[in-house]
Amino acid sequence: MNELPEALQKQLALAYSAKDLLAYGLRGRLREGYSAKDFRADLLAALVVGVVALPLSMALAIACEVPPQHGLYTAIIAGFVCALLGGTRFQVTGPTAAFVVILVPIVHKFGVGGLLVAGMMAGVMLVGMGLARLGKLMQFVPHPVTTGFTMGIAIVIGLLQLKDVFGVKLPRTEGTFEYLGALWDARGQINPYDLGIAVATIALLLVLPKILKRVPAPLVALTIMSLLVVLLSHVWPGFHASTIGSKFSFAIGNETIHGIPPLPPIPIVPWRLGELTLDYHTIRELLPSAFAIAMLGAIESLMAAVIADGMSGTRHDPNSELIALGIGNILCPFFGGIAATGALARTATNIRAGARSPFAAAMHAIFVLACTIMLAPLVAYLPMAGLAGLLIIVARNMSEARHFTRLLRIAARSDVIVMMTCFTLTVVFDMVIAVTVGVVLAALLFMRRMAVSTTVALESPQELGLSIELPPGVRLYEVAGPMFFGAAKSAMEVIATVGSGRDHTFVLNMQHVPTIDATGLVALESVLDRLFRSRIKVIFAGLTTEVAEMLDRAGIKRDPGRLAYAPDVETAISMAIVHAARLRRSAEMPNAAA
Repeated sequence: MNELPEALQKQLALAYSAKDLLAYGLRGRLREGYSAKDFRADLLAALVVGVVALPLSMALAIACEVPPQHGLYTAIIAGFVCALLGGTRFQVTGPTAAFVVILVPIVHKFGVGGLLVAGMMAGVMLVGMGLARLGKLMQFVPHPVTTGFTMGIAIVIGLLQLKDVFGVKLPRTEGTFEYLGALWDARGQINPYDLGIAVATIALLLVLPKILKRVPAPLVALTIMSLLVVLLSHVWPGFHASTIGSKFSFAIGNETIHGIPPLPPIPIVPWRLGELTLDYHTIRELLPSAFAIAMLGAIESLMAAVIADGMSGTRHDPNSELIALGIGNILCPFFGGIAATGALARTATNIRAGARSPFAAAMHAIFVLACTIMLAPLVAYLPMAGLAGLLIIVARNMSEARHFTRLLRIAARSDVIVMMTCFTLTVVFDMVIAVTVGVVLAALLFMRRMAVSTTVALESPQELGLSIELPPGVRLYEVAGPMFFGAAKSAMEVIATVGSGRDHTFVLNMQHVPTIDATGLVALESVLDRLFRSRIKVIFAGLTTEVAEMLDRAGIKRDPGRLAYAPDVETAISMAIVHAARLRRSAEMPNAAA
């Protein structure tokens, strides 16, 4: 190992340390001790979260236009794996509303098989992001980008539920406007019973939380509406409402059973579902969607982790969370699960219910599994309009409309443009385009702000608290900020502008330059070349270790009379004074000889 190059040793050490990223949250909690009292608290929290996750998982799967059991399988597999391997203590992972906008177009084009493969590809990307320690980079995604996404997703989710609210059947459509056109064409087929159920469900979901403090409102509201549908079906001959049992069915042998199968997740080969052919062409077609799933999943999961830290007073490891999320999304498709990420509402419920460790989220997955097996016959009575009403409330809560409108009023014009761009692309087109453009906008905004923070300014020794006077012909420049491709050229142009013909020495104070990339290096080399041609000596002062190593690898070494290095500004000025004295003596010697 010691005989290998230093750079390779660092890479191998980094790869070996990746094992410490797994189960960061669980290991940290167990080091503090775990008692029977903690287990009871986790078990109670798991039951509460499981009750919330059960109808939501089915509703979100249906919103993605796949059978409801796929949402349950996602909550079971991803919820269990990510809880035990993740970087947080309380994060609950499963299907979320944010993914609906991405997953629906995939189902339309590639079917369920393509949906599962895209989730698996996103999982591989997430693991790679975690191993590359990119978790902290997610915090650099600007707030206007995420706000635009969130509002756009909420609008689209709410619109997609209208077909079940009105009880109409629509052909498969691409894009929001085509969907709204199909909905308008079907206005004569509206089922008033489904509409009434949706309105009643929404009313219950708005009122019940004010009355019931400890019982999840979705459970009570959907139970009431299911019983009402069953009752009205028997006493009202003309009553007919769409339910999970009437819309979804499965076959066991030669028998067709309505609802969901009373079975645990069974291992499958994802790409063999439907007529998907897994080849290079299919993978290339799914790649943009997988990237959008990975990016949105990472953003949403890490945002939920940050909020969970604020609620619980804990700390999470973002890279560990990304790796666990990736592993969960790789495993989910092999059991019929769709894409998953950290669910903020369920995570908050988990904390409020008194969870003590990641075991609470893991046990919530076990509870969902038990309910899937035991309550499958009852699920068939859930009204589709009731689940649509539940998702409309979810969309309303995630939209944060007040915050969106407030940003429109107070934010800078550039932030408003970015936010509205992401919002418009999400609603008008799809999340693949929106995420791609959003990531590019985030990068451009970040580069713009970093470029502004990188400055080169002429300064005097007195501004640094030094009593040394600069002799004529010596200039002192302070370079501050990262020298990267977004800032290097404009910053270096200041130095490249030579003042007068009498200038002979430039001291570059670079103690506040943390890093320099290839573009910054090229810009610096260009400036050095121009200064050398003008017979100006350059003295670098206070280089950080990283910048010094970069310059050394580039071959920018000491050159007597042209280039020198100093540990600090005071030493550099002293060297400049000595160089000025030498030039003065050299100039005086010919005059004396004459």
